[in-house]
Order: sequence, then C-alpha cells, then structure tokens
Amino acid sequence: MGNRSAKNIEASVKSVGIWVRVSTEDQALGDSPEHHEQRARMYAEVQGYTIRQVYRLDAVSGKSVMDYPETQRMLGDIRSKKIHGLIFSKLARLARNTRELLDFADIFRENDAALISLQESLDTGTHAGRFFYTLIGALAEWERGEIADRVAASVVVRAKLGKPLGGKAPFGYQWKDKKLIPHPQEAPIRKLIYELYNEHRRKKAVVQVLNDRGYRTRSGKKFSAKVLEDLIRDPTPKGQHRANYTTRRNGGRHEIKDEAEWVYTAVEAIVEPDLWEACNRVLMGQKTGQAFPGPRPEHLFGGKVRCTCGNKMYARKQTGKYSCDKCNLKIPAADLEAIYHSQLTGFLFSDAELAAHFDDSDQKISEFEKLIQLLSEERSRVKREMDHLFQLHFDGEIPKEGFGLKYQPLDERLKQIEVEQLDLQVKIDVGKIARINREHMLSEARALHTRWPQLSLENKRDIVQAITDEIIVGKEEVDIRLQYLPDPGRSAQKGTHQVGSPEG
Repeated sequence: MGNRSAKNIEASVKSVGIWVRVSTEDQALGDSPEHHEQRARMYAEVQGYTIRQVYRLDAVSGKSVMDYPETQRMLGDIRSKKIHGLIFSKLARLARNTRELLDFADIFRENDAALISLQESLDTGTHAGRFFYTLIGALAEWERGEIADRVAASVVVRAKLGKPLGGKAPFGYQWKDKKLIPHPQEAPIRKLIYELYNEHRRKKAVVQVLNDRGYRTRSGKKFSAKVLEDLIRDPTPKGQHRANYTTRRNGGRHEIKDEAEWVYTAVEAIVEPDLWEACNRVLMGQKTGQAFPGPRPEHLFGGKVRCTCGNKMYARKQTGKYSCDKCNLKIPAADLEAIYHSQLTGFLFSDAELAAHFDDSDQKISEFEKLIQLLSEERSRVKREMDHLFQLHFDGEIPKEGFGLKYQPLDERLKQIEVEQLDLQVKIDVGKIARINREHMLSEARALHTRWPQLSLENKRDIVQAITDEIIVGKEEVDIRLQYLPDPGRSAQKGTHQVGSPEG
C-alpha cells in the first residue's frame, strides 16, 4: 500500500465491487451464489460502502481466473478507480491459484485498492488490515529472499566445483575447460577501454577512438556509449565476475536482480582494481553529479521523529544522525533502529493482553454464533414441518385451502430465518475483521521481531509507517508510540537510550 496514511486509505474505500464465484460442484452441494452476494452486500452496508459493480463467475473453476472477461472487467474498474475495493466471501473464491492471488494482491496494492475477504477476516482498506497486509507482504519478501539465497548458494557451489556459471562470457573473456579466462584478442581491447576512459573521461571520446582504430564489439558492430558504459561498470575485468545478476522477463527483456542475489567469483584480472575504481568514480560522478558513492545512509523514520521540545527531527546524510535544529539534540539513526527493533518484542506479544483486549468482541461473536446455531436448528424444524405438510397434501389428507393456511406461515418464517442468519453472519464478519485473528497476529508479530534484520529497507519503512504514531527523543530516553497496543488504555511502549548532549 506504499507510505500513505491509514486515514487516506480508509477514506478511499467508498466505492466497492462484489466478487461472486461458485463452482458447479459447490452449487450442486447447495452453495448459492445469491447467498454470497447478499452476505457481501450486508457487510458493505454496515461499513458504509457504496456497491458499484457485481462480478459474477458462475460455475467457473478457481484454478485460473485471470483471463476471464469478468476478471478483466473487474481489474479495469480497479485501475480506472471506478471501484476502490473488492468484497468476496473468502480468498479461495477469488482464486485458488497461489500465483494468481499474489498477482491480484500486487495489482490492488499498486492501485491503492482494498481486498476484503470475509472468511479470513481481512479488510486491507482498514487501518488494522493495512498493517496486516503490509506485514504479510514483508514476510513474503523475506521468504522470497530465502529462496534467492539458496539459488545464489547453488551458483557458488557450481563455481567451487569448477562448473560454468552459465551465460556468455563477457567481452574480454572466454570459457575454457569450464573456467572463465582472458580472451587473447579481446582482453587487450577491454584493458584499453579503461585506460582511454581514465585519460579522456568522456564516453563519446573513447568510443570515437576505438571505432577510428577499427576495434569492434564481439558481434562486429561499432562501439556505442551505452555499450562502453556497461563494459566499464562490469567488475569482471578487476577479477570479480558477477553471476546471478540479471533475469529474463516476458518478451526477452533483461532486468537487474536485487543486489542481495548477486554472486561474485574470482577470475583472472585484466585491469588493476585501482584503475577500475577510478573509471567508475568518474562515470558515476558524471551520471549523478556526485562523487562515486559509498554506502548511502538509509533512514526509516521520516516524519515520525520529534524532539521533546516539539520540533521535528530529520536525518542528516552527512552525520547519519537525527537532529533537532532547535535544541541541537542528536541520535544516531542506527541506534534509533536498534531501539525500535527491541520494542517489537513487546508488540502484540502477550497472550494475556490480547485475550483481555478481545474478550468483549469474542463474547459477542460467540453469542452470535450460538444464535445462528439455534436458527439453523429452527430452520431444519420448519423445513421438516413443510415437508410433512407437502406429504399430507400429496396423500389427500389436507385440502388445498387448508394446506395454504398452514404452509404460508412456515414459508414466511423460513425466509425470516434466512434474513436473520445473514444479519448475524455479517455481524460476525465485521467483528472478526475489527479484531483480526489474534493467534495469527501474535505469531506474525513474533516473526516480525525475529525477521526484522532480514527485511528490505522499503518493507521496514512500510511497517514503520503502518504501526508507528510517533517517536519522541529526549535527552535520556526514547519514547516509541506504536498504534497496535493490545490495551487501548495502556501507555505507549518506550525504549530508553542515552542520547547525545545538545552540544554533541
């Protein structure tokens, strides 16, 4: 959902669509599409949503639904902002294909639209649902990172075993006996490229010199500025061959993978590392207007940190510290993240606190479920009486007029029961979504603390924005106020840290 505020997200979920998909097998078992639609309509009414569209995929399997016209109509309405959310009875009704579910989630997130699953008690248009959705996405990225690490590790193993790492050898090198070695004709040209660039410091000037001297690329074409830049940036000539670096997408287009997935293996160098570094320093300086960058400071808490004097604190790139311009109070960004990470151990962490917080809603839900059970029993009894009347009428023991007088009240009661059951079910749906599944949230909160160091900067920022009210820095302590404390009356969590003096 990005970094928008929860209030903006909740405000955007006004116009919604209803998604109804019931397979032939489900319908044969008495699972009515109308029942799913009515349940969604009642939930929308309770939440104050306006229903703009209903998308029906009757008798359609959930194995793959992305290409159906009705699905494309729904996604078109999401992209055009005709609707801002989609209500469905459960995730399996949206799609059974895990890949498609993830694709749906990405599309909805990109368009700031809410997925509202009644069975899973998930409404990503609410403040609580947004955190839950953000957290699930972050942990999913962590899992993907684990897979990527295993893939990268397998590349390293292949390299240690002396096996080719795949792909064409870069210009200046060749594969021989399953090893990457300098190419006798190309390696001198590759070295010359760095020497010329270090001398002229202009890509076009180097390109002209190479082409005027008759040098060509491996495919026989003249050198271009783009080809030259790629060759200069490639670290292979300094003895570090980069593998698992790009991936081929649909249409044959190559995309650069996340830097954490890259794997480096040692090869024979063509140029000195100092020359490679000097050329890349010049190249990056020309592209960015800055010197060749070292590690950039990465700050998570933009807009959330303030001094006890009330002044906002901002991170300084030069010092890597959050500073108050008024008091000159400072705290290192790394220290602030460490304190924040430690506070996650207490975030929704106590079973007792959670049980106390959700006790009232649990009791109400339990009462609603008991009422639904009583209504189900009454419904069965009414249907038995109706069947018995049918049989008596069929056997000629009840005349037509008498049958109508006895049957009509039962039929009206049956319809009333169905309405009451739906009403109670909607109350249960609303209650569950309001409190979320506490066992799941508890386990995810614990996982959040454990996996925090492995999460990407972007996901950390999303989580900070989703669950943090503000961070107040004082001279001797840091007060971290999270939004999802188990007890609404409980004071904010605090992390104590000795902060630098106003002079420091």
